[in-house]
Amino acid sequence: MSKRDESGDFDDELINDEFESIIEGLSLDESSPTTYLDELDAFEDTHKFTPPVLPKKSLRIQFQEAKQSFIRWKNNRINEKPEDGAEL
Repeated sequence: MSKRDESGDFDDELINDEFESIIEGLSLDESSPTTYLDELDAFEDTHKFTPPVLPKKSLRIQFQEAKQSFIRWKNNRINEKPEDGAEL
């Protein structure tokens, strides 16, 4: 960063030059209609997760599928992992 001169004090001219070089790259133009936060919000809105739509099933079909998966789990004699992911 800044260096001290021979007397041990900081060189004010060198500090000012470093400061100028840092702020030289900054844009202070406020004429833009959007801000950085607006851009983040727009990105979040376009890239948000939308869950898939699951088909509706009647209560009877849901019960039958639950019964079938329980029977598959119970009859798993060779200890293969069942398809439904149930594991005790």
